[in-house]
Amino acid sequence: MNVRSKAWKLLMIGGLGASLLAGCGSKEEAASPDAKNAEVKKEGFPIVEAPLKMTMMAPDTGVQNWEDMVVLKEMEKLTNISFEYKNAPKDSFETKKNLVFASEDYPDVFYAAGLTPSEQLKYGEQGVLLPLEDLIDEYAPNFKALMDEYPDVRKSITAPDGHIYSLPVIEFSQHWYRNPLWYNGSYLEALGIDKLPETTEELYTYLKRVKEEDPNGNGKADEIPISSVTTPAANIRDIRTWMLGAFGIYEETLFVDDNDVVRYSPIEEGYKEYLKYMNRLWTDDLLDHESFSQTAEQKQAKGESNQLGLFSAWHAYQLLGTEASDKDPMFLPVHAENVEKAAIAKNGGIKTGAFAITKTNPNPAASMRWADYLYSYEGSVLFNKGPEGTLWEYTNKEDHTKKAIPAPDGKDSEEIRSTLTPNYGIPAPTILTDEVNKGLTTEFDEWVNNETQTKLLDNGARVPFPALFLTVEEQSEINSLNSDLSTYVKQMEAKFITGAESVDGGWDAYVDTLKKMGAERVAEINQGAYDRWKAN
Repeated sequence: MNVRSKAWKLLMIGGLGASLLAGCGSKEEAASPDAKNAEVKKEGFPIVEAPLKMTMMAPDTGVQNWEDMVVLKEMEKLTNISFEYKNAPKDSFETKKNLVFASEDYPDVFYAAGLTPSEQLKYGEQGVLLPLEDLIDEYAPNFKALMDEYPDVRKSITAPDGHIYSLPVIEFSQHWYRNPLWYNGSYLEALGIDKLPETTEELYTYLKRVKEEDPNGNGKADEIPISSVTTPAANIRDIRTWMLGAFGIYEETLFVDDNDVVRYSPIEEGYKEYLKYMNRLWTDDLLDHESFSQTAEQKQAKGESNQLGLFSAWHAYQLLGTEASDKDPMFLPVHAENVEKAAIAKNGGIKTGAFAITKTNPNPAASMRWADYLYSYEGSVLFNKGPEGTLWEYTNKEDHTKKAIPAPDGKDSEEIRSTLTPNYGIPAPTILTDEVNKGLTTEFDEWVNNETQTKLLDNGARVPFPALFLTVEEQSEINSLNSDLSTYVKQMEAKFITGAESVDGGWDAYVDTLKKMGAERVAEINQGAYDRWKAN
């Protein structure tokens, strides 16, 4: 989505337990003496005349001390607000977050905390997290303009009690719901294929040829037509969404159909047809038989050995161990013969829980104005690209066109960026749009963007299910139901695909079991939440 409307132009205004909690300190030590009485400007900078210090808690990737980050130093100069950082390593952040809520030793603000909807509602209703809507109206002109232009943002961050307890991550320039599938371009060339498969049968034919015709040319039958991985959380997720779409299913658990009805995917007929197709690939040795056991590293090794014909990756060259090029085309979503067109899932671009203000905060208004800058064009560029003159510079400031500055000493630009800004590898509060990246995309980036546009967006990609809230009671029931449902679905998917259980012979019993376990109740609860979301 290219966000260049009038509203966007307006946005330019302006043991574990003890060790993880160690160093939190008291609010009196961290906050400025006159923080509560500091007058907050509603526009312009600095935000406060006298220096104001508060505390912030965030996940830390361990690359750079936040006190030394250039972006945060620039932000302090601009706003006159600084923070004492109560961070925890990214991998253990959830544990520390839970301990902080249990200990009631809260930071003044949470940054990139990934607060779940249930956490927001629970601690919002308890008064730990402050409602933000009045602060937004008075002190957040950038974010307010954003919500006015994109009503789904407001709907997705508003809790069932009518309050807003956090600011989100907004990524309008990232459309992928999952990493794409990519074809091995050298295989296509060896097989003489110049038109990508459009149906499941055409895809089957391609995979069969990969298996039988030695497209890597090494004289060995070592080609693997399609491969996947399994993680503790999910089987074959990296290819599932794309295969499900061929049978009209937008997402693996829940999706909203064309009539605004919430569907529980694993009991839909399209899901059954997906299982039958995947079993066919398995039986004919086209789906890697290590897909339910191998790690990402093992799949990577196969890619670098040029054994894979179709695979999931951020970019194809990263898995194949080659240079970035346009030789390995993005998968064009296929459809089954009885399905008019593929169901293509699109990233909603909104993730709640990125920034929140707690009840111990001495100056919520100042904190809101500080956060609001992150949703302006200038703030987004600063926090996502670093300051001008390090990794980029303007070629035309008026229309926001930039050019990249090569990283010094042959270093990787991303490596440098990770030392400049906290917005690296964590769900930080921000808005990312095409405008932020204008002029910084490479020829390869433009090719990927065109592949995304022509193969996904132009073919009807849509958000399967919006970001929304459940009530505390609903979330508790959903958690209880999903615990058993997800385990059973995962187990049976593997059995059906590998042939340990017959799809035709076992489908009815499988659906009956899921219904008894509460599958329809999950759809019912989410239907109610979706209806509330639509009505906001």
